[in-house]
Amino acid sequence: MNRQPLVIALAVASGLAPGLALSQDSVTTLRDEVRRAEQHLESLNQRLDALERSQGRTPPPRTSTAQTAPAPQGTNAAASTPNIAAGGPSILPPRDSVSDPSIAASRENSLASPTDPDLKGFIAIPGTETMIRIGGYAKLDAIATNRPAGDDDQFITSEFPVDGVHRDTPNFNIHAKQTRFSIEARRPTTRGVLRFYLENDFFGSSDGYEFRLRHAYGQLGNTYAGYGYSSFMDADSLPNTLDFEGPGSAPYLLVAGIHHIFSIGKGNTLTLAAEAPQSQIYNLTGDDIAVERLPDVTLAARMERGWGHLQLSGVARSVGYDGDNEFGEDVLGGGLQLSGSINANENNLWVFGMVAGKGIARYTTDIGGSGYDAAIGPDGDLELLTSYGGFFGYTHNWNQDWSSNLVFGQLNLSNKNDVLAGDAFKRSRYGALNLLWSPAPSWTMGVELLFGQLLLQDGRDADVMRLQGSLQYSFVK
Repeated sequence: MNRQPLVIALAVASGLAPGLALSQDSVTTLRDEVRRAEQHLESLNQRLDALERSQGRTPPPRTSTAQTAPAPQGTNAAASTPNIAAGGPSILPPRDSVSDPSIAASRENSLASPTDPDLKGFIAIPGTETMIRIGGYAKLDAIATNRPAGDDDQFITSEFPVDGVHRDTPNFNIHAKQTRFSIEARRPTTRGVLRFYLENDFFGSSDGYEFRLRHAYGQLGNTYAGYGYSSFMDADSLPNTLDFEGPGSAPYLLVAGIHHIFSIGKGNTLTLAAEAPQSQIYNLTGDDIAVERLPDVTLAARMERGWGHLQLSGVARSVGYDGDNEFGEDVLGGGLQLSGSINANENNLWVFGMVAGKGIARYTTDIGGSGYDAAIGPDGDLELLTSYGGFFGYTHNWNQDWSSNLVFGQLNLSNKNDVLAGDAFKRSRYGALNLLWSPAPSWTMGVELLFGQLLLQDGRDADVMRLQGSLQYSFVK
């Protein structure tokens, strides 16, 4: 399709109309009007080209409309023509998120996120086709808890203290550790969009503000390499909470890895990944060490539509240890996750996830890093531990400024052959209800009521209630 006549016609029309209405306009004013119209049309042409490329078509050759008028002196042509270098708009419907995990997720040809459909805030680097954006937000959290929760900054149900002399002591805390900075760069290439993403927050220390790496990766076309979300998790299914932790049964892991996304039809993809392994074993003693002989391998099938999405993810991993005597063993573990989102209409959104497997505790929010992938039995054999659970989240937009979220999740860990001690984790439950007010796109205030419950293998339990208020300013939104 040749769009050049349309471009010229619209440019001429936009230039003549002011002249006919206001005969006293100067030639310079008219030339500026034409130039602005040409720049806007050029931006629309580039977005259409990117969309055609994402659909497997070759954009028709055309002459830049910017050549019909000279660029203003002292400016750069690349800077005067916006170019987001996006593979195309997100198929998923737009949605809002406080912590915005979706924006950092890897997507087919670096498509826009549903929480950032317009890719706002990018600026051109003069003399190049590269666009950059400084992003993130500042967030202040005020937290009141009816009794100690183990972590004063996050609501981690698996860390609730059970019993103890100070068990009923309330606590109040204010922190800004969730404050986040990101740098993103994009540019078009003959092999697809080239994207670089770097993100940090201040959760690197439990007793201070230590800058922590969250994401650092590059993606060319559909090939990703670096540090970020595991391909097993689904960032678009995570519910919108003021609490940074979220439901304990949700798969969530930041890991180094490499993956490739295969397109299998419009809105359908298959992602194959190899990721850094880590064997988390419950009862290592003496000179026992955890060993990793193979990378974790994940495969994720995904379907995106205008009503939402579905994702089925699988992971296979080798979990092992080397004993201080003759013992030592490697076993194969793995699991599945089914997750997704459903947009009932513009005011109602559902998200959900279900996960189950053996040796996959590392991938779940609540018990990742706690050593519950496997346990060593009395005979030295390594036994994989089974974990399973699920969560759901419901978002209701009351109007343009007000919204609420209801979240519930449960995670279970089995102890089939009694290889876990009585004080080991058995089950956790997580619930959240919030009210959010966003009077401006970049400003959000909210209050959230949280309830959590922990059950140990010996039957002891603990429950905690927390009230959290948050103020957040997003740098670009």
